[in-house]
Amino acid sequence: MAKLCCVDYGFECAFAAESDDASKMIEDFAKHTSDQHGIEYSKEVLMRFMLRKGDSTSELTNMQTA
Repeated sequence: MAKLCCVDYGFECAFAAESDDASKMIEDFAKHTSDQHGIEYSKEVLMRFMLRKGDSTSELTNMQTA
């Protein structure tokens, strides 16, 4: 299961997007950071965040090549 947490990216916020569906998790995290923090991250940037953390699930790898 992949996870993106605001605190990992410098926000003083307890929000965490977590899902077996990487597309859904990225969408949820992007919506939260845009709505709550005023920062819009692209899908590609969030995928890089996850890859750097080591969340290289097969679904994420498939998303990257699509």
